[in-house]
Parts: sequence; C-alpha cells; structure tokens
Amino acid sequence: MVAKSFDMIVIGAGPGGYVAAIRGAQLGLNVAVVEREHLGGICLNWGCIPTKALLRSAEVFHLMHRAKEFGLKAEGIGYDLDAVVARSRGVAKQLSGGVAHLLKKNKVTVVMGEASLPRPGLVSVKTEKGVEELTAKAIILATGARARSLPGLEADGDLVWSYKHALMPKRMPKKLLVIGSGAIGIEFASFFNTLGAETTVVEVMDRVLPVEDAEISAFAKKTFVKQGMKILEKTTVKTLERKPGVGVTAHLEDAKGTTTAEFDTVISAVGIVGNVENLGLEALGVKIDRSHVVVDEFCRTGVPGLYAIGDIAGAPWLAHKASHEGVMVAELIAGLHAHPVKPGAIAGCTYCHPQVASVGLTEEKAKAAGYEIRVGRFPFVGNGKAIALGEPEGLVKTVFDAKTGELLGAHMVGAEVTELIQGYVIGRALETTEEDLIETVFPHPTLSEMMHEAVLDAYGRAIHM
Repeated sequence: MVAKSFDMIVIGAGPGGYVAAIRGAQLGLNVAVVEREHLGGICLNWGCIPTKALLRSAEVFHLMHRAKEFGLKAEGIGYDLDAVVARSRGVAKQLSGGVAHLLKKNKVTVVMGEASLPRPGLVSVKTEKGVEELTAKAIILATGARARSLPGLEADGDLVWSYKHALMPKRMPKKLLVIGSGAIGIEFASFFNTLGAETTVVEVMDRVLPVEDAEISAFAKKTFVKQGMKILEKTTVKTLERKPGVGVTAHLEDAKGTTTAEFDTVISAVGIVGNVENLGLEALGVKIDRSHVVVDEFCRTGVPGLYAIGDIAGAPWLAHKASHEGVMVAELIAGLHAHPVKPGAIAGCTYCHPQVASVGLTEEKAKAAGYEIRVGRFPFVGNGKAIALGEPEGLVKTVFDAKTGELLGAHMVGAEVTELIQGYVIGRALETTEEDLIETVFPHPTLSEMMHEAVLDAYGRAIHM
C-alpha cells in the first residue's frame, strides 16, 4: 500500500478540525481531513446549531402567547413537534453541506472513515473501500467528545434520552426529568418546558448553571421557577427504575434523605468525555487525563508533530475555543507566529430563556485569586430598549480590579446577552480599563447601554439607577 503524503492531517471535521484544515490550506499547506461521521461534527449536526433552531421555535411559541401584551391577536396557538424537529434538522443539514463546500473550495482532501495512529506521522483510515494510509509531519487531533454515561442512567432512546434523542424526540414529554443543569441540560429543560412539559431539573452542585457567577445563577433560577420549572439543587439521582410503556421512577437523594418521583421521560446531561479511544494514543506516548489529551498552551501533545485541539484537549468545551485553537495550530505548523488561546478570554453562552453569558472571573473567583474588586450591576428593567422589547427581566454585572481598573469578568442574564457579551470579550482582549469603557459612547436605544451602566455602577456613576 502506498501512503498518500500531506503537509498536515486533521482527524475530525468538527468546528475545530474543519477550521484548522481550511486555515492550513489558506496558508499553502497540502491538507487532508479525516471524518468518521458528519462534516461539521457534533456542533453543526447534533449540538450548537440544531439546539438553537429548536430553541428559536420555542422562543417564537412563547412570544405568540404574549401577543396581547404587544397589542396583537393570536388565536389557536399550537405547534407541530415533527415540523419543529424537521426545521432543526434542515438547518443542520444546510450548514454541514456548507462545510463540505468550504473544504472543497480550499482544496482540502476529505477522507471519510475511522482513523488511528499506528506510529508518529502515519494515519491509518478504515473506509468503506478498505484501509487507506496517509502521512504527514503534522497531525492534529480534533476528535471531540461525547455525552458522559453514568451507571444506571444510561440512555436507551425510549424512556431515558441523550442529547441526540432529545434533538429528535419521538414524543412530547408530559413529565420530564433533566439530570444536570449545565448548558446542555438547562437548554433542553428550557425548550421542553416552554412547549408545555412539566419539567424538573436535578443538579448535584449547590446551584444551577454552576460554572456561572453565583448571583447570575440565582437570578436565572428564580426566572426558571417562575416559568414553572422545579429546580432541585444538591440532589443526586441514585437510580432509575424503568417501566416500559409506563415511565420512570427516579430515586433522588439530598441532605434530607431519599425520595422518589415519577416521570415519563428523562434527559441525561451529566457532562462529556473525550473521544480518545482506538486512536493508538497511549502507544505513541500521549498523556491522557480523565479522557482528555494533555497539551501545552500551543496544543502540543509532547509527541513531535502531534497536536490536540477542541473538546479532546479539555475545558472549556466550546466550539469557538476549538475553532480558534485550530487556526492557531495551523498557523504554527505553517511557520507563522501564533498566539496561544487564553481560556479566560473565551465567553461562555447558554441559550435558555433567559439567556446567560459570561467571560472572565466570577466575583467569587476574583476574590479567591486575591484581587481587591469593584463590582457593578445594572438591571434590564432600567433600560428603555429592554422595556420596549417586553424583556425587563435580566442583569448585567461587571467585576473590576480596584487597583488597576482591569475588567476581570462580566456576567449577564437576560434577552440577547449571548450577542452582547462579545463587547466585553473585545474589551478584555484589548486590555481596556474602566476609564476606556466609561468614555466609550454606546448607542441609544440599545440593550448594550446596560453594559455601559454596569461599568459606571462599579465606580458609583450609574445614571439610570
């Protein structure tokens, strides 16, 4: 067998892999990308994109019920779950096709199959036609991650769903249990709750959305409860008794003891594990820690010419982090001066209702790090655009270093905050101080004015509060 030679091979065509491949090709490298399932990976096909399509349908459904508030009339409001899902799948298919077009446009060789690394510089791919061998001095692992499965809570597609089952539901749950209140869990809880499911969320930590600022988390919880969700914190699902055709009895344990509750559907969203198996990584000397490849700031694995990016390389498990790591590594391979991706500069976004977004240190972590801080807050109810939109529930919070004026972190909950957060991300990237932000003119009327007011408030200068 004659191996095909490339300058760079990427294993995995998700948001990290396909972006790395395109950037490498732009820089004149001869690039191949190996993908075993779908171009675009989990993100475009089973994650970021189709979930947002579902959530958009839920948002429109919610607004239809509020028509009277806006002087409008809407009668006979309902939904077709199959049509909602079909739209979501159509969006995913369109974008996956877009990735195929971009790879072809940039002359990236695409090999569909299962990859392994028999030795450094060699990729063996099991395809439908047999085994194909590819060689390159630089190889990027971008194999992503999958849903974590806990003993006794395994998804069966009938009574207990994974995120994939929840994206293509065979029925509308009547009484739903969501295990885990991270981004995945709370987004599905928000979707199904909005469409009418009686929804309970169980979280083992002391608050929902546990990676977020405690104040933002508490605000979000209050809103979720107001929407009809039941939130159980510091609670563990010990076992699930499955009764085919009937439902599930969940045994829940908290500080007071064990109770049981009945549900017809359970969604397990208890985290992810990296796709590190069957690649031959251990034999190459790659260090793996709790299913994730250990890398340095430039995503180097320690094995010459072998890099790992995205979810397989550890937290934060975000598509935009993977994409930027892909660009960085491709530029490094091409001989450019690359800048490492800083985890603290990456925004996290959760598309529940209300949305949650953040970047940098929480108030608690800033204090723990030894900073003397100044904290600013501004509520949505004080913003004209938010009132006009009928979205008065929300909060913008900023955390500054009291000594230097550095913006340490920003945290938001409310309408469209996933779009607003980038303003603070840019501010942190440019190392702006409170003075820079205070002197910046924000347009009126916009939701972004709250970002300005939250900065002003940290320094006792808020105008509209």
